[in-house]
Formats: sequence, C-alpha cells, structure tokens
Amino acid sequence: MARGILRIRSGGLGRTRTTAGFVLAVFIPVLTTAVMSFAPDLNFATHVLVHLTGVMAVAFIGGLWPAVLAAILDSLLLNYFETEPVGTLRINDPQILFALLVFLGAGIAVSLVVGLSAKRAQEAMHARAEAATLLDLARDALIEDDTIAAFLDKVRETFQVRSVGLFTRTSGARGGWNLQAHSGEAAPQPPSSAESGADACELADPETALVVSGRTLTAGERRLLTAHATHLLLLRQRSALQLRLQKTTKLAEGNSIRTSILNAVSHDLRTPLAGIKLAVTALQRQKRRLPEEIQDEMLHTIDSYADRLDSLVGNLLDMSRISSGSTAPLTSSVTWRDAIEDALRGLPAGAIRIELAPNMPAIDADLGMLERVIANIVENALKYAAGSDIVIVGPANGSGAATIEGRPCGELRIVDHGQGVATADVIAMFEPFQRLDDAPAGLGIGLGLAVAKGFTEAMGGQLKAEPTPGGGLTLIIRLPLSTGDGNAHHAPGNAERGEP
Repeated sequence: MARGILRIRSGGLGRTRTTAGFVLAVFIPVLTTAVMSFAPDLNFATHVLVHLTGVMAVAFIGGLWPAVLAAILDSLLLNYFETEPVGTLRINDPQILFALLVFLGAGIAVSLVVGLSAKRAQEAMHARAEAATLLDLARDALIEDDTIAAFLDKVRETFQVRSVGLFTRTSGARGGWNLQAHSGEAAPQPPSSAESGADACELADPETALVVSGRTLTAGERRLLTAHATHLLLLRQRSALQLRLQKTTKLAEGNSIRTSILNAVSHDLRTPLAGIKLAVTALQRQKRRLPEEIQDEMLHTIDSYADRLDSLVGNLLDMSRISSGSTAPLTSSVTWRDAIEDALRGLPAGAIRIELAPNMPAIDADLGMLERVIANIVENALKYAAGSDIVIVGPANGSGAATIEGRPCGELRIVDHGQGVATADVIAMFEPFQRLDDAPAGLGIGLGLAVAKGFTEAMGGQLKAEPTPGGGLTLIIRLPLSTGDGNAHHAPGNAERGEP
C-alpha cells in the first residue's frame, strides 16, 4: 500500500521554492545588471533578452509572484541604467517605453505558464499516488490475506492520520455504533460525530463505517477513503466466508470420520464379535463333548478377540477425542523406561529388543498417553514387519539434534527392518483410517499411528518417520526434556484428560 498520499496545496510549488524565488527575484536582476555593465557596447535589445532570461529562471524556481517581482525590478533597472536619460526613471523614447512594457508582460506571462505547469505536475503526481494506492488495494484483495487490524494500520499509514477505527451498528439502521477495532494512539469518534473538522467518516454499508481522525482530508483523499471502505467491507466478507469454510471443512471431516467409524463397526468390529459369538456358542452347546484342548483353544480365541476389540474401541475413542480437540494431557517428569515397560506388557518375551542408555534424561509427558503412543507404534511394527528385528533405541544423551520451539527434546526411536513405507505414503500413513494397500485383512482400522501422532503433539512433541538404513521404517518420538521441577501441569488443550 502507498506510503502516504501526496497532498495538493494551493501554492502549487510549496513554501520553500516560493521563498527561494523571492530571494532570487532580488538577487538575479541586480547580478545581471552588474554583469552587463562590463559590456557597454551591447544594444538595448540584448540587455532586455538577458534580463528576460533571469525572469524565466526566477519563474521556474519560485512561480508567479517572485517572477512578477523580478520582472518589475528588471524593468526599473533597465530604465535607470540602460535608457536615456541614464540615471533617472524618466523615458524620452516611446519605443523604449513600449519595449519595457512588452518585457514586463512577457515576464508575467512566463510566470503564469510556469505556475500552471507546476500545479498540473503536482496534480499528476497526486493522481499517480491515488492510482498506486488503488492498485495496491486491488492487489491486496486478490493476493494478500490481511487481518482487520493490519488493514487499519495500513490505512493510518497511507493517509498519515492519528487514528483509524472500524465501527459497526448495534441494531438496525438507527442503532448506535460500536467500535470493533482501531489503529493509533486513541480511538476516533463514532460515525455519528465523526464529521467534525479533523475527523472523516465513510460508510462501507449501512452497518459498517470507517473513520479516520487527525487531519482534514482533501477531496481526492475522500475518494480514496471510499475505496478503502469498500475494501474493508470485502475484507470482512472474506473473513466471514473463511470462517464459514472452516466450519464446513470441520463438519466434512467429522462426517468423513463418522463414515469411517461406521465402516469400521460394520466390518472390523463385527469380525472379532462374530469370532467371540461363535466360540461362546460352541462352548455353551458342546462343552461336555469337546476335548479339553479344544476348549482351551476356544477360550484363547475369545480372549484374543476381546483384546482386539478393546484395542479397536480404544483407538476409536482416542481418535474421537483428538478430532474434537478435547485432549488435554497432564504432563509431569517421566522416564522413557517406565513408559516402555508398561507399553510392552503382554507382548511375548523377546518380540521387541530394547537398547536404552542408562543415563537418558527425563522428559515432560503424560505417562498414560506416552505408553499408548509407544504401544501403538510397536503394534504397527509387529503387524507390518512381522518376523523382522524390531528395536527400541534411546541415545546416551537422550536427545538428538532437533529442538521443539527452541527447547531441547528427548528422543526415542522404534526401528523395524520390514518392507518400509514409500516416501509419498509417509504423510498419509499418519492419517486416520489409513492402511497400506497390501495390508492383510484383519490388521485393524488404521488408527494406531494417527492416535500416536495426535497424543504426541498434544503433549507438545513430534512424531516423525524416516527410512531405516538397509530397509524398513523408523518412527522417532520427540518430547521436551523435563525442567526438573517435578510438578505436573496441563499441556495446552480444551478439556480435562480422560483415561488414555
């Protein structure tokens, strides 16, 4: 946006140039007369032309009135020093009198032309400034995404006023005005009393007004203020549309998640339920006729399917909390080892290899959430990299080179040597209800990594993925190092923490 508007003033050339013109109007005629005295053989016409050149110079610098003064003074000097009788102001020759009158008229005419040209030049500069400001407004409307506060700052800078305010009407066309936002030292007067000397008001629509305070605007600046008021209205409409779009997008995402949940309920949840129902029915009807080993196998099936259902329902509930923004972890100083031991409870011995340095520092985390994060990542590795070497690695200093918002962070790596994930699929891997294309049926509903990422970010951390050297996938959990105060505190969130 333009850095201030050129203002058209009645003098055309400005006070500095006018003052300099009056000084030169006295100095140049005297200097010209003194210089021409060293050439007494020159005729009167030559003297007139030389003095006329001086008058033109004064006109170009100082405008009309300095040039008139220079022309009158030159006429008197020519009359006194160059016309007969020399040394007096009396003129005996009518032709000389006519020449002096022509000289005076030419000087005044040149002064008028120069003054008019200067005024037109300033009007053209002002018009260019207005056009540049309007061009910036049009560009901002198409490209930039200004806030109301930033736009008011630009208006105050453009018009070089003390303050700018946005007012909206409270109720109906006759309601009072409320100040919504302002820029500057103090808020301007409301529109009902703004049109008073140093304040100017422009209505963007019957309910929206833009008020500037600090100086009286010219007619051209009022036209620009109208354009700014229109741009303000468009800006407010765009903000309203963006807010509506955000709400619509959120509703669409919610509908998508609900649809995915319904699909999961109709397939992934019904499969273990059907297995449990079949095993229970068989035990109820044929318990006495079934061998003991068959009964044990059915009970194991029921237990396995129940665990699977518990994991699926837990992930669905966690994803629902994350999507609604109701996850507020209660963080405290915890160690990686405590979280890993609880996360791996129930897994077969030797399924996961742990390589933690003994001096890993504590981190700030919600212990229950961190256990769920590690458990989900490990379960994902066991599903997609079954039979490969899966290792949980923690560096000796407990942290890598990365920081989180300038704060040192602890780091834990869960490494597998399976088939890995293509670079193009890494981002989608963390989205809800996403599974690899070649994933066997029955591997869950694709929420494990999405929940892990949501919980990690809720605790103020990061979850990243990178290829394992030699093949496979490495998931990196980063969480802020503990400050050592030992006091639990809530991380940013919208609701109290539930059970993880």
